[in-house]
Amino acid sequence: MKRRSFLKAAAAAFPAAGLNAFALGQSFEAAVPDGVHPVPAGQDRFGEPHSLGFSTILFKAVPHETNGGLLVIEHMHLGNGGPPLHMHLNQEEWFYVLEGQVLFQVGNNRKRFGPGESVLGPRGIPHAFMGVGEKPARMIISFTPAGKMEEFFREVAVLNGPKMDAPAFARYDMKYVGPPLVAS
Repeated sequence: MKRRSFLKAAAAAFPAAGLNAFALGQSFEAAVPDGVHPVPAGQDRFGEPHSLGFSTILFKAVPHETNGGLLVIEHMHLGNGGPPLHMHLNQEEWFYVLEGQVLFQVGNNRKRFGPGESVLGPRGIPHAFMGVGEKPARMIISFTPAGKMEEFFREVAVLNGPKMDAPAFARYDMKYVGPPLVAS
């Protein structure tokens, strides 16, 4: 396979990787309409951290920078709690643990993950997570395509925001499946 053909095939298979512009001979700057936006450690892309009650989230890469292909958030101070068991109708959700211990459920499988470990929550498969252990956890979560996930977090991750219940999930193309995990 010729290099250009390979790059075009890779760009089609992995749009969130930003290979489209590269494969077509365009500059990276042209692929990101607003330019490059470094986000310092411990900071939110817009300087506005959000609280979910069980953690603080920081936006790292947002849909308007990726043509809707990707949302990346950082969960900080993830304590002994997490979101309800839910599933995405249109997104894959990928989790990467940076610090601490996190219990995940994907489908019927439960497993505790530590630093450097990751797991995928495929679209259409119920999943949930919760921080476990003595120290708060920290992890990166990405959603592809981004869909309505940024709007979801902007709605629920505010002081006294709405509950993460079936109607809230439905508004953002997700399905509430059950209550949050309980450590066992």
